[in-house]
Amino acid sequence: MTVPVAVTGVGAVTPLGVGADVLVSRLVAGGSGLVDGDGRCADFDAGDFLTRRESRRNARFARLALVAAAEALGRAGWSEGLPYPADGIMCVVGTGLGGVPESPRAADATPLTVPLMMANAAAASLSRRYGLRGESYATAGACAAGAQAIGAALGAIRRGEAAAAVVGGAEAASVPLVRESFAQAGALSPTGRCAPFDADRDGFVMGEGAGILVLESLDGARARGAGILGLVRGYGASSDAHHLTAPSPDGIPAARAVRRALADAGVAAKDLSYINAHGTGTPLNDEAEIRALRLALGDALESVPLSSTKAATGHLFGAGGAVEAIVTLAALRDGLAPPTHGLVRPDERLGALDHVRTARRLAPGPGGALGLSDSLGFGGHNAVLVLGAP
Repeated sequence: MTVPVAVTGVGAVTPLGVGADVLVSRLVAGGSGLVDGDGRCADFDAGDFLTRRESRRNARFARLALVAAAEALGRAGWSEGLPYPADGIMCVVGTGLGGVPESPRAADATPLTVPLMMANAAAASLSRRYGLRGESYATAGACAAGAQAIGAALGAIRRGEAAAAVVGGAEAASVPLVRESFAQAGALSPTGRCAPFDADRDGFVMGEGAGILVLESLDGARARGAGILGLVRGYGASSDAHHLTAPSPDGIPAARAVRRALADAGVAAKDLSYINAHGTGTPLNDEAEIRALRLALGDALESVPLSSTKAATGHLFGAGGAVEAIVTLAALRDGLAPPTHGLVRPDERLGALDHVRTARRLAPGPGGALGLSDSLGFGGHNAVLVLGAP
């Protein structure tokens, strides 16, 4: 079995509030951060955490990442200094649209417009703030970007190319230009309700946020006596090579990513305790995702508790995979899965599924509590993580 990597710190800013514990507790309680069909981080005020200079020199998505990172590094015990040589710590932060400007007009440009817009801006800001001198970059696989960042760091740490990594995703794209584009594409919910797997689902709701994780080699974390919050056990990825936005309807490429993640972790479908589904609430996406999961997991899918947290956070795009990994790790660690908020009438056309409709106790398998979190991005980018309790 491939050696897992330890998660020693997590941090999040989401429409449910500031902080990873706030995110998890509100999800488990059945709360929602969606207001009037939008998932903004209403409780987030950059001035509470960042200097005026830091706020001015970072776009909103990077500001969200900086605050989430401060929580994650603090929880990992890195607040007083780096526990490894700086050139051995990498930083990868995924995003779909980066620092998308509120206005696309040339008249509104400033010398900082391009540096703030760049997809790598969040990773660059985190590296500067903490002096991380290992490889630093952004993954940009749309809605899979956050999971891709975790997968990239997992591989680098296993290969000995990095001792540790600060990784995750950030997004703040709920601006008029983007919203109108999604609306014209028929992807946004006209009712303002995100209802994954519900028979009456009619599209997704946009959200914003950031999720940051601190990853370390298991030996390194143990040697320094770090508290281990969970394990990244496996990663699998694939491409649909099908359509600009729509998923491959047969689900075969996404199923391949699920199988690769399980094989990478050295576990079987029957070992899973929980699935945190991509579950956007669009009819096509939910159908293709469940078809992929059924192809990859077979009959085992029907007995694994499954939920989508996008029903409560909105679609966080590039931040989604990282935020959902944090949620999955907490569910496995605490033995309590969050529900799919507002799921009223499960779509029978999706087949037999064990939907989590209120918070559910999870039963660990012979190998401990294991979970799967899948992220399926526009453009056909599929990224799947297998995670474990500490």
